[in-house]
Amino acid sequence: MSKKIIQTPHAPAPIGPYSQAVQVGNMLFTSGQIAIDPLTNTYEPAAVEAEAELVMQNLKAVLEAAGCAFKDVAKTSIFLKSMDDFAAVNKVYSTYFTDQFPARETVEVACLPKSCKVEISMIALVP
Repeated sequence: MSKKIIQTPHAPAPIGPYSQAVQVGNMLFTSGQIAIDPLTNTYEPAAVEAEAELVMQNLKAVLEAAGCAFKDVAKTSIFLKSMDDFAAVNKVYSTYFTDQFPARETVEVACLPKSCKVEISMIALVP
């Protein structure tokens, strides 16, 4: 089974030695996305809701580059700087998934890249 690197200019360029996503067969594995503006490749601290929205938009761009949509997502991993932000991030997240929700875990971590507040990665099935 071969792997295909997924790259799009509509999501932030990787800030390290990794790809935005990798497709293996009909499985798509996205790298974690943080609130980096894809136009400037910069992180500007913002309210957690705004960061979560930008993260989801970045993930949407990566999914679309692979021919996927949020309906194809089977699993998400959410990393929060503070579990106190769970409800706010969940509110934003829930606007992208309306039924047949993916499996998910949400964990609090000590630190995230660029000291951001939220990072999300996904596993999807490529149609």
